[in-house]
Amino acid sequence: MRSTFAVVNLKQLKKNFLNIRKKTLNKKILAVVKADAYGHGAKEIILALNSLGKNKPDYYGVAFVQEAIQLRELNITQPVLVFSPPEKNDSELFFKYNLLPTVFEAGHLQVLKRAGGKMNRKKIKLHVKINTGMNRLGVHYSDAFDFIKKLSANPFFEIDGVYTHFATADKKNKQFANVQLKRFNGVLAQLKSEGIKTGLIHAANSGAILDMPESYFDMVRAGILMYGYYPSLETSESVKVKPVLSLYSTVSTVGEIYPSDSVSYGRKFISTCKTNIISVPIGYADGYNRNLSNKGKCIIKDKVYKQIGTVTMDRIMFNTGDDKLQPGGKVILIGQSKSNEISAWDLAKTLNTIPYEILCNISKRVQRLYIN
Repeated sequence: MRSTFAVVNLKQLKKNFLNIRKKTLNKKILAVVKADAYGHGAKEIILALNSLGKNKPDYYGVAFVQEAIQLRELNITQPVLVFSPPEKNDSELFFKYNLLPTVFEAGHLQVLKRAGGKMNRKKIKLHVKINTGMNRLGVHYSDAFDFIKKLSANPFFEIDGVYTHFATADKKNKQFANVQLKRFNGVLAQLKSEGIKTGLIHAANSGAILDMPESYFDMVRAGILMYGYYPSLETSESVKVKPVLSLYSTVSTVGEIYPSDSVSYGRKFISTCKTNIISVPIGYADGYNRNLSNKGKCIIKDKVYKQIGTVTMDRIMFNTGDDKLQPGGKVILIGQSKSNEISAWDLAKTLNTIPYEILCNISKRVQRLYIN
């Protein structure tokens, strides 16, 4: 096995999920497992969640059809919602694998009806996405009632759900999130007044699960929270979660440098004194961002060391000062020791990004080890 690897704690994953269950009471939960379960490994994450018996996810959510097919190949029987709208080249797969498409334009319905004819199918379940202000995907809230009313009258389509997505639910100031919620509720009220069946209503993402119980409706969508991270530094911590993934490597080589010696490409680090350095076999090809050059940290034997020099494709270096370490020692890049911790949030702050990106960018070259 390669000496750089990630450990995924499935026991902690299940604890996180059950704590979300407790917070949201009797609401259904859609577990978001897109992007290879946020870099954790979709297969193992899904099987672990499905081992929860009566507490397992009610729905799963993915970005693309190809991700949804993986669940069916694992014999997952729960409904699987695909967040991206159907396209001509994948529309028949929704029927073949019994998947739920997201629709919000007449063109999506035409694509599905055409595919259904080819597959000799007379009906398909789907979810309608309403754009209440995210302005990424969805039928505009001012047009949503007419779109859904017309859709509900077509016997080929069965509305299994109606949903929206918040742009700022993870912000301390919930003003715009509340505007979105008001718009969504306005559409729902219109539909109800006409007796139009909407199926499951859902809006709450991780931020809203934490701080907007009025947005729970019939189902919530658990994403980054399930993997042990709060979606921003502005939310409450009303659900107790801990990170599921840790990233490790080993001390590969040791050496020493002298005043005026440089380290790595471009001579971005120049030593001012005699010091010990180590190299660690991880680089930007593994997802250790090159912009962490001279900014990264690691933990070895419960002590924090600074990364020095440009991050290369396969290797990074650390300054260990007067400490003469030995090859083979354990290096923590994301995780915790007895008294120190490096989280995906720590890396995200340095890079001016979010933990989602840090986790998703850990490449397939890094083997995942799963523990229960």
